[in-house]
Amino acid sequence: MDMTTNTALLWDESFLWGLMAYKALNSNDLPFELVRSEEIKNGILKNYKTLFVPGGWASNKIKTLGDNGTKEIRSFVKNGGNYIGFCGGAGLATLDGIGLLNIKRRPTKERVPSFSGRIQLNISEHPVWNDLAENNSPVFHAWWPSQFLVEDESIKVLATYGKAMPDSFSSDMNVGDVEAKGNWPGLEAVYKIKLDPERLVGEPAVIGGLYGKGRVVLSLVHFDTPDDANGAAVLRNLWEYVGSTKARKSGNEAAVPLLRQAQDDSVMVSLSNYGLSPLINDLESSVEELISLGVRNFLWFWRNPMLLQWRRGVRGLEYCTLYVMIKEITEIIQMQHSPTIGAEAALSIQHLEIKLDEIKKLLLPFVAKAKGLLVMERLAMQNGHITYERCEDPEIKKLREELFSTSKSHGGLFKELLDETDKLLYNLLTTVDNQGQ
Repeated sequence: MDMTTNTALLWDESFLWGLMAYKALNSNDLPFELVRSEEIKNGILKNYKTLFVPGGWASNKIKTLGDNGTKEIRSFVKNGGNYIGFCGGAGLATLDGIGLLNIKRRPTKERVPSFSGRIQLNISEHPVWNDLAENNSPVFHAWWPSQFLVEDESIKVLATYGKAMPDSFSSDMNVGDVEAKGNWPGLEAVYKIKLDPERLVGEPAVIGGLYGKGRVVLSLVHFDTPDDANGAAVLRNLWEYVGSTKARKSGNEAAVPLLRQAQDDSVMVSLSNYGLSPLINDLESSVEELISLGVRNFLWFWRNPMLLQWRRGVRGLEYCTLYVMIKEITEIIQMQHSPTIGAEAALSIQHLEIKLDEIKKLLLPFVAKAKGLLVMERLAMQNGHITYERCEDPEIKKLREELFSTSKSHGGLFKELLDETDKLLYNLLTTVDNQGQ
């Protein structure tokens, strides 16, 4: 494979958003390879034309990259590489991050911090908007985006926000319902945050600029949202714009064995012989029970196959992330195994069993405590105003800190579990990709 025609996707600290991007690029046959921060530190970007950074906490990405990693990215773009960033990946490139473009993010208190869902864009003339089904104010998806402050006239605003669609949400309030009968100022006084999506109109949503010889495209809109035809069209246009449209190898990746078969000493086995089936069942049932508890307590519902909408007062993205990643791991293993394997593959399955068991030992206690926390939070909602970070109940506060820390970004037992889950998912995905080539 000629890697100079390819795009590197930075996996670290992306989690749900990395998986969403992975699936969107695969479904559109767009070339990319997963890379990690350690590889960037060691100079791997010299093999690529473009770095794509999906969503996730920009601050956590910076920590993982470290000084060496951020210098490598700056050097890569300065010398002619392309940078594409969505949401948190866009935030990474601002002056608040590694400074590829002379822009900042609007302070949290000045933002509409909890908008999610479909929203129109007012687009400028640019190749990324070619061949859209809707040429006037096309509709895309934004998921709890930051907001840009653009004062540098050399930076081109490729799109600004337009009208939010009625099925979108601001925090846990449906936009269409509030606009029909509600009162945004009154709700903002109660929620103590800005909610009215009208505040977004005219704000930059997608921008482009140069850093040295390299092109930078930053989007607060998720063109990688599942089942979004407009988003898929923009992804294809973006890959063409940065010159990385070489098709991926054809074939059904789901039919590729997860573990390479040894040519000799093959034996007939099934995953259950190695204890994988019980482990997979335990992991799946645990996260399914967690999500079901939230559903039956009216704490959340599914917006699309990968994202929940949750009530103000509980965390939702964390539980959603854990569910989607665990389900992806179990589905890959179940789809990819072959009943005929050799001795080398058997050793790999034994290693997989160890990793699954390590995750199980973290997951089951976490889920048990999280279910207890969610029930307590549900009851606390009946007695007063709470948010995911503010609650006067000392038992709730203690359990929240243990599970998530006091940080809005990932922490506590959740981060420990998430990191182990992420390592295994990355290894499984790269195994499938390598065998599909």
